[in-house]
Amino acid sequence: MVAFATPYAHPTRCPARARCWNALPISGLRSCPSLNGFTPITHYHQSPAGPHSQPHRAAASPPVATAVAQIPKHWQSQLDHYDACRKAGAPHTRARNATSNTRNASKGVAITDPNRITPKLQNGIPNDDTAPKETNDDEPTVEGPEGHPSSTVAPVKSPTLARPAVSRKAENTWNALDLGGMRLKNLAPTLFHFLHLTTLYLNHNQLTHIPSAISHLRNLALLDLSANQLEALPQNLACTLPPEIGSLHQLRMLGIEGNPLQASLMQIMQERGTQALIAHLRDMCPVPMPPPERAWRILQSGAERKAQDDSETFTVLSYNILWEKAATSTMYGYTPSWALSWNYRKEVILTELMNHDPDFMCLQEVDSAQYEEYFLPHLAERGYEGVYSPRGRARNLSENERRSVDGSATFFKSAKYRLVKHSTIDFAQVAIQRDDFLKNNDMFDRLLARDHIALVTLMENRKTGGRLIVANAYLLWDPAYRDVKLIQTGILMEMLKEIADWFARYPPRPPSEREPDPDPSNPLPPDPTYANGKEIPLVLAGDFNSIPGSGVYDFLLEGHVPSNHPDFMDYSYGKFTADGLRHDFGLRSAYAGIGELPLTNHTPSFDGVIDYIWHATSTLAVNAVLGEVDQEYLSKVIGFPNPHFPSDHICVMCEFRLKKDQTRSAPPAPSLNGNP
Repeated sequence: MVAFATPYAHPTRCPARARCWNALPISGLRSCPSLNGFTPITHYHQSPAGPHSQPHRAAASPPVATAVAQIPKHWQSQLDHYDACRKAGAPHTRARNATSNTRNASKGVAITDPNRITPKLQNGIPNDDTAPKETNDDEPTVEGPEGHPSSTVAPVKSPTLARPAVSRKAENTWNALDLGGMRLKNLAPTLFHFLHLTTLYLNHNQLTHIPSAISHLRNLALLDLSANQLEALPQNLACTLPPEIGSLHQLRMLGIEGNPLQASLMQIMQERGTQALIAHLRDMCPVPMPPPERAWRILQSGAERKAQDDSETFTVLSYNILWEKAATSTMYGYTPSWALSWNYRKEVILTELMNHDPDFMCLQEVDSAQYEEYFLPHLAERGYEGVYSPRGRARNLSENERRSVDGSATFFKSAKYRLVKHSTIDFAQVAIQRDDFLKNNDMFDRLLARDHIALVTLMENRKTGGRLIVANAYLLWDPAYRDVKLIQTGILMEMLKEIADWFARYPPRPPSEREPDPDPSNPLPPDPTYANGKEIPLVLAGDFNSIPGSGVYDFLLEGHVPSNHPDFMDYSYGKFTADGLRHDFGLRSAYAGIGELPLTNHTPSFDGVIDYIWHATSTLAVNAVLGEVDQEYLSKVIGFPNPHFPSDHICVMCEFRLKKDQTRSAPPAPSLNGNP
C-alpha cells in the first residue's frame, strides 16, 4: 500500500467540484462482442491492443481492399481514453511518476491525472473548455426556467459562498492511494475505512466486482477502475454515491472498453454515450426504503394543553411543490426520470397534502393549469376551497401562455372558514407606483425585473366570526440579489399592515349570516371586533429563500433592520434604504420553540432552511410543529426530489391556538366598496 500527498481539494469546497469528478474509467482487458450492427471494437480500424494481449501473426496473403468501419463518436472517446490508460499498468505507476516528478519538492508528493489536460484558469477557476470530455450532441442543452434555483446554485445570504460552509481541518497528511497494477482480485474491507481519501487508483487489477462499501469513501474526487474484469456496473455507483462526491450525473467520461459488460449497456454507450448510460442505470435502480414518518414535536406543557380546551386551534402547511417546468434533468440530474415526471410527482404531492389534512395550505410554484385541472378538483372532494394568483409576468401574456406561468395557491377548509377577500401583492408593481421609491437604475435593473408575489387571504371562522389573515409569500431566490429580497419583504410587511387595518374596520357579519346556536340555552358570544390590524391573528408562510441570519430573517424576527444593513449591498431604493425597514407585527417563527429545522431544501449543493411559517405572537401560540426528515435517510440520498420527496423542498406545518380574547372596542364601519 503506497500513500502520498495530493493537491486535490476537498470536493465539497472545490469551486469547480462539478469538474473534479470528470472521469470514471473502467476500461479493461477484453473486447466487446458485436452489437446490433455495430462492428466489434477489436475490428475497428486501429483498435488499441489490450495491455496483456499477444501479437497476432497472420498468414501471408496478398493485400485485399477492405472497407473501414466508421467508429461512432462516443466510442472513439472510449478508444482514446483506453490508449492513455495502458501506460499506467505497472504497480503503483502513478505514485512512482509523481515521486519522480517532485523528488526535490519540500512538501508532499503532488499527483495528477495523466489522462487529463491541465485546464486554463479564469479568475482562479479551471475553464472546462480545455478539459477532456465526451460530448453528446444528441442531447440539447436545456436552460432552467428564469428565476428558478438549480441544484448547484443555492439561495443563501453570502454573496461569495455558494452555500454556508464550515472549514474542516485536515486530519491526515495524505489523501490519495495508488493500488494500481497489483493484480488484486478482492478489496479488503479496511480499505473503505479511509474516509479522508480524495483519490483512489484501482486500475489494472483483476477485480470482477466493486463492493457497495465504496460509497463510504465520501470525499473521493477521482476513482480509477480501468483495466479490470468488471462484468456489470455496480448499482451502488449509479444509485448511492453520496453527494460529497459530486453525484454521477456530472460524469462526462465513463470508459468501459474491454470489460465484459452486458451487451445492452455497451449498446447504449456506443449509440448515445456516457450521460445516457448513467441515466439508464439511474432509472433502473431499485427504489430505496422510505424514511420513517416525520414526527410531530409538541411544544405545550401538559398544563397548557388542559387550559386550552376551549381555545380555537387550526393547522397551517406551507409547501413549495417545484414547478413542473423547473423540474428538468439538467437541474436535477441525480433524480430518476420517472420520479422527476409531473405525472408521478403530482400524485405524491396530493397524497402528502391529504394525509396531513391541514386547515390551510399555502403552496408555491403552482401554475394555473395544475391548480384548475388537478389540485382544485381533487382537494374540493376533501372539503377545500382555494384561491390562486400567477406571478406578475402573466399580465403580459396570452390566455394560453398565462396558464403555464407558476404562482401561488392557498386552500382552506370551507366548512370551518369563510373567505372574506383575497389580495395579491405584486412587489414590482407596488414599487413602481410608490412615490417614495427612487426611479433609478437600481430600481429598474434589479427590483422591477422580478415578478414575485404574495397572496393574502382574509378569513373568518364560520362558527365564532373570529378573523384570521393568512399570507402566502414567495421571494426571489438569487443570493446575488439579497437586496431585492429585503426590499420585497419590506413591501410585503407595509402592505400587510394596510390590509390588516382595512380588515379591522370591516363590519361584522349580520345576524342572518351567523350559524344557529347549537345550544340555545348557552348562545354564542357576538362576533369579535378589532381596534386595529395588529389585533387580528396573522400567519405569514411561504418560501422566503433566505437562511436564518439573513437580512430577511432578521427583519421579520426583530421588526427592523438599519439602513446600513449589509444585505442592502449599497444599492439605493429611496425610503427603505435611507431609513431602514420596520414593522410592528411582533412575528416569530413557528419552529423557534425547537430551533429551526436542519433543512427545508435539500440538493447536492445546498442543505438549509428557507421555508418558514411566521405568526403574530400577540394573538397566536404554537401547539406543535411537524418535525425533521430522518437524518439516517438523508445521509443515504443525494438530494431531492427523489421517489419519496417530490420536490426539492419539504413541507413545513404547525398547529396554532388563539390566545385568550382581549378587550376590543368596536370601530366605525368602513365603506363596503373599500378595497384592501
